[in-house]
Amino acid sequence: MNESAAFLVELAAFAALCWWGLHEGGVLLAVVTPLAAVVVWGLFAAPRARFTLPLAAVLVVKAVILGAGAVALWPVGHPVWAIVLGVVVLVNTGLAQAGRNPTAGPAA
Repeated sequence: MNESAAFLVELAAFAALCWWGLHEGGVLLAVVTPLAAVVVWGLFAAPRARFTLPLAAVLVVKAVILGAGAVALWPVGHPVWAIVLGVVVLVNTGLAQAGRNPTAGPAA
């Protein structure tokens, strides 16, 4: 169940980055910003990431990308939604790590 919520949180963060890019720099930034975040996510933070990092590094990547998604909502005029997404990111990531199998690799 939390995996589904985590996926929705990731999509929300990527959408927020897209919205910020469109608001701040137009279509090119709206495409490049979330695309860069998706690539970094796929390489380092996804459940089947290309490169295996220590858990602390995976959490840093997640914090930067998901946090950027939350912060991106502020300048587009939605500070309340920025705070809500930030809280959801923290709760979801905390639940994911609390339920993580200690013998498994870094996961969602």
